[in-house]
Amino acid sequence: MESVPVLIVGAGPAGLATAACLGQFSIPYAIVERESCSASLWRNRAYDRLKLHLAKEFCELPHMSYPVDAPTYIPKTLFVKYLDDYVERFNIQPKYLTSVESSTYDNDEKCWSIVATDMSKCTTVKFTAKFLVVASGENSAENIPMIPGLENFPGDVIHSSSYKSGKSYSGKNVLVVGSGNSGMEIAYDLATHGANTSIVIRSPIHVMTKELIRLGMALAHHLPLNLVDKLLVMAAYLIFGDLSRHGITRPKMGPMTLKSETGRSAVIDVGTVGLIKKGIIKVQGGISKIKGNIVKFQCSKRISFDAIVFATGYKSTANIWLKNGESMLNGNGLPIQKYPNHWKGENGLYCAGLARRGLAGIAADAKNIANDIKSLALLERSKLSTEI
Repeated sequence: MESVPVLIVGAGPAGLATAACLGQFSIPYAIVERESCSASLWRNRAYDRLKLHLAKEFCELPHMSYPVDAPTYIPKTLFVKYLDDYVERFNIQPKYLTSVESSTYDNDEKCWSIVATDMSKCTTVKFTAKFLVVASGENSAENIPMIPGLENFPGDVIHSSSYKSGKSYSGKNVLVVGSGNSGMEIAYDLATHGANTSIVIRSPIHVMTKELIRLGMALAHHLPLNLVDKLLVMAAYLIFGDLSRHGITRPKMGPMTLKSETGRSAVIDVGTVGLIKKGIIKVQGGISKIKGNIVKFQCSKRISFDAIVFATGYKSTANIWLKNGESMLNGNGLPIQKYPNHWKGENGLYCAGLARRGLAGIAADAKNIANDIKSLALLERSKLSTEI
């Protein structure tokens, strides 16, 4: 049994940021991670051409900036190095290969009781903590939709987390399901490597350039969001034209408001739209079923494919191991409260990086959590000194 003031579950950017902020206040903590390294999503489950979609000033973790010579849009390899440097600078020492199985709140002892498995030794490890931080991420488990006949598809079926490059798909018919940033970028990568690429776009999306989003985020500090949205939509129309004829429609809600209200991001174009306009990438509607290698779409179109890539996102797994977390998380393992009040539950329970606000949101969560724990610790000390 190890007793710690704070236990952080997850050593991705959210867990590391929280650890660094606690360290700044000299608050002791332990951080556990089920994988064999920190930030495993970025190291092992991100495609080769990935860059951070937002400018570097919106993607820093607390108390450490990027090197002055870093590019405006940070590539994956440089971001992983930044995280490694972050771990070293703040002397963060995660307990790797430690998978939390359950955590419950003990009302009598007024603390969290956590049971974990040390996967390297196949032994059980127990912790008690006054404060528990859920930093296991929105992207804990792959989300692949149920499609009739998918189980009998004879070709490759992969989630975007397993996709690295389009090199091996040259000359093949490949369907990308999902039109978020990952789906649109993977479709572009496949097409530029010679794959016959189709992409399923079912829902309305905002398509922007990275420069427009950077401008919008800067303007949002000075102008109302609805005005920023109008400017962005107008600029995007001038750049891309009417995309509805190509199967891409815009949401009624503007891009900045949509992100603020729902957490859904605009798609930052990397060249995909140009290939769609040229007919090199073909836009398809929803899938009704799959029979053999034939995909039948809801418009009754039938097309054969050699591979399907699901860029359909991830889901939180926090509810599998977190008990007594109803004050903070809903049935999907995401915060009940809306941003910016989402990060705190009851009985010393917190979450970092679950608000769909990217790295800037992670930084804000980490600072809020550390400040709150510091305030509560000071309050408790004050009570004890009064009693004495």
